[in-house]
Amino acid sequence: MKVIVCGAGQVGFNIAKHLSNQQNDVTVIDRSNKLIRKISESLDVQALVGHGSDPEMLSKAGAADADLLVAVTLSDEVNMVTCQVAHSLFSIPTKIARIRNQVYLKQQWADLFSRDNLPIDVIISPELEVAQALSRRLEVPGAFNMIPFADNKVRFIGIQLDENCPVVDTPLRQLTELFPNLQTVVTAIYRGDTLFVPRSDDQLQIGDSIIIAVETSTTERAMAVFGHEEEQAQRIVIVGGGNIGLALAQSLENSDGKQNVKIIEYNAERATQLAEKLNKTVIINGDALNREILLEANIAQTDTVVSVADDDEVNILSSLLAKQQGCKSAITLLNNPIYGNLVGSLGIDVAMDPRETTVSSIVRHVRRGRIRDLYSIFEGQAEIIEAEVLAGSEVVKKTVGELRLHGEVKFGMVVREDETILPSADTQLQNGDRVIIFALAHAVKKIEQLFSARADLF
Repeated sequence: MKVIVCGAGQVGFNIAKHLSNQQNDVTVIDRSNKLIRKISESLDVQALVGHGSDPEMLSKAGAADADLLVAVTLSDEVNMVTCQVAHSLFSIPTKIARIRNQVYLKQQWADLFSRDNLPIDVIISPELEVAQALSRRLEVPGAFNMIPFADNKVRFIGIQLDENCPVVDTPLRQLTELFPNLQTVVTAIYRGDTLFVPRSDDQLQIGDSIIIAVETSTTERAMAVFGHEEEQAQRIVIVGGGNIGLALAQSLENSDGKQNVKIIEYNAERATQLAEKLNKTVIINGDALNREILLEANIAQTDTVVSVADDDEVNILSSLLAKQQGCKSAITLLNNPIYGNLVGSLGIDVAMDPRETTVSSIVRHVRRGRIRDLYSIFEGQAEIIEAEVLAGSEVVKKTVGELRLHGEVKFGMVVREDETILPSADTQLQNGDRVIIFALAHAVKKIEQLFSARADLF
């Protein structure tokens, strides 16, 4: 697939990295010589200095035969114009634009992005998606990730195992015997620096990060089996009232829960805006690194602090200060991956990498075949894929065992109408089944082919 990415910032860089690693032909355009030099030295892509909305630059990037354009510059308006030029002059089939200003996304202006007006096929809002991901983490306390599939009938949950886990040193095949009604399967283990699909005789170890597939209704019981029985946070302090902090607070206000939510915002003008947009959330104008401000927020009695300021160092330090003063749990947004390996030893419970949500939102529109949804995890080392079984595909009427995908793919759940099935080697896939699969990166193409109707392969 030939892809043009306009914008070489953090979002553009990670999209280009992921797509090029998947053997796509990628060209990146950005005005910054510095960013283009970095991307040229780091990735196997073509990198051009210029304006993404410039027709001559798009032509030079190969827009005439491009399959996909992704506009993720810092300007919403430049992204819109870039998609318009790509459509009007080059007829690029699929155009994805990053839109940060939530005003553009209001339902009353929904016709703005129609084919007759501004022809954008997919709109992504990274800040909004990160807020939704944070909300999901709060929904399942003790998890470092939670991704719903099949209309939330199935969840894939990331769990860090500690000394409280009662099933360490137990072969995975025995979990079914010990917990016969537990609709759960361990699909992946991240141990040290290695990610692998476990075999039935593999044992879990303290310190492992695991990804489990679970029927949604049994989430609480599954978490307990792996040593996590934390209660859902009722008192939450959000550090940073930017787009992410605002969207998270709005999500919490609109949820069924009765959480007590506070936002600490450094900028006085922004704090005033937050107070006007939120109904139940308490807004505190001040510095989250100031102990007096944390005292005002009653941080010692807080269940969870969620640090989502624009500065990684502020997020780390505010999380650590909050925990030092008695806050039970800390979720910390980290844009710079260099901090990722440090946070666990520092005492931060969950490090949120915004790259995963953004890359996933793009890649799900790139996959071929009957791929309904997907999520990229562990820095692109693997994907969780929801695929639909089609009548003309290779998988229909075959059993899971006959597909011979051992070692690189793990079938998590099969949803058949209203039934959720924990698959075994003898499970036969039927037309219309929705199958949620964990796949290592090198096996993703194989999954696409297997779940494509034969006409899609040519």
